[in-house]
Amino acid sequence: MKTNNRISFIVPVVVMLTIGVAYPVQTSSQTTAVRVSPASHSSSAAEWSVQVDKIDPGDIDLASSFQIAIYENILDELSKTKRFKQVLRDGDRNAAAVSDLLILKTTVQKYTPGSETRRAVTTVSGATKLTVLSQLSTRDGQVVLERTMKGNVHFFGSNLRATHNLARNVANAIKLSSLPEPSLSTPVASAQESTAVLVRPNPVLVKILP
Repeated sequence: MKTNNRISFIVPVVVMLTIGVAYPVQTSSQTTAVRVSPASHSSSAAEWSVQVDKIDPGDIDLASSFQIAIYENILDELSKTKRFKQVLRDGDRNAAAVSDLLILKTTVQKYTPGSETRRAVTTVSGATKLTVLSQLSTRDGQVVLERTMKGNVHFFGSNLRATHNLARNVANAIKLSSLPEPSLSTPVASAQESTAVLVRPNPVLVKILP
């Protein structure tokens, strides 16, 4: 009888051990170990915002229509890249509250007006050409990216189309470039916000003597 009791006790234990080896119990620590946080795949570039300064014509006699066209096209093309949290215009008051802000400056270096009529007749002359220096810098003036970019129109199309090609090249260069990690600085308060804080003195009790 004792032998039968031992066998009846050993058999369930062996069965339980076999099940435990074949189907191990997954602990909570193992469950959390396989979870991947989406934040680990986020790009630092997407944490930046950018402010686009007005076009600097430099020493080039560039018509205001070309300067405006370059500026508007750059704003549009940068927004399409989805590289920045915000794309701000020059003079935007909201920029004062943005902590991680890059500033894009565009300076015209060369400009060849070209001719739409000559481009329509021949493909070897009449091209409109633009060359600019693009600088992407931090708020304190540290340059993080600098490129010389060109935008040309060699065939059919208006002269202003060169500004669209230029803006697209500038945006693509920024999109394909690696940017530094944004700082953990706090937003810069504007002058109005600084002066809006008033300090009221504590009331003083004065005892009047008879």
